[in-house]
Amino acid sequence: MPSSRSAVEAVARSLTSPRFEVLPTAGAAELVAQHLPPGRIVTVTASPSRGLEATLALAEGLSALGYRAVPHLAARMVTDAEELAEIVTRLRAAGIDEVFIPSGDAAEAGAYPDAFSLLHALDELGRPFASTGITAYPESHPTIPDDMTIQAMWDKRELATTMVSNMTFDPQVVQTWLTRVRRRGVTLPLWLGIPGPVSTAQLLRVASRIGVGDSTRFLTKHPRAVMRLLRPDGFSSESFLRHLGPALAREESRIAGLHVFTFNHVAEAETWRTDLLSRLGKEHHLPA
Repeated sequence: MPSSRSAVEAVARSLTSPRFEVLPTAGAAELVAQHLPPGRIVTVTASPSRGLEATLALAEGLSALGYRAVPHLAARMVTDAEELAEIVTRLRAAGIDEVFIPSGDAAEAGAYPDAFSLLHALDELGRPFASTGITAYPESHPTIPDDMTIQAMWDKRELATTMVSNMTFDPQVVQTWLTRVRRRGVTLPLWLGIPGPVSTAQLLRVASRIGVGDSTRFLTKHPRAVMRLLRPDGFSSESFLRHLGPALAREESRIAGLHVFTFNHVAEAETWRTDLLSRLGKEHHLPA
């Protein structure tokens, strides 16, 4: 068991260079540029209502501004091999060398019904990206049995370089899941998904901006998360992260860093990050 100081130091390290996830809404690039310095990692979600073009365009714009942009290439939204080749060429031309491959929520799939099939297609193209991320599910998926999500992660591990855990609001669930995954021999580095400091009202406002269909999918995919937000005591990102300190400190956890779901509340997420990092340093006399 890591010491309490080691756990705090691990939390502080995780806060130094997190990934921030943003939605491909109008003005998102300007929002990021206003609140984050160039060089930071910014991932861009894919939305069936907006199409992959919105994701690709925002990723290109962020890359041009000096950010490490990571577009989500939702497998079910890619029409065929020709479109995939065009996407690869376009992203590489923009200097983008990292992607995240979820299956996606599109009702109708093109040539790639799931993430594994798109990963296999990228493998046949010579693995054109230096880093390829896949989804990990600490909590049960609403439509896919746990055994299938774990098997899918095992199947995809040889075609990917990192994992990103889906959003959950329960640190104990994350710790239990992470222990199980590592014992099963899945050793891909994990970007630990954590909700940013967002209130229920803020979440609902964002949901209205990304579209009724997208917000319905969010509520369906994260029922426990939504119920946690609706509790009188709400949710604390700080408490969530502090509880995960021991897991972050364990070498066998193989934590690459934090993946912060900002819901485009970039300013609030960055203020939370810097404030917490500063307070941890003062409380525990950590080196600057």
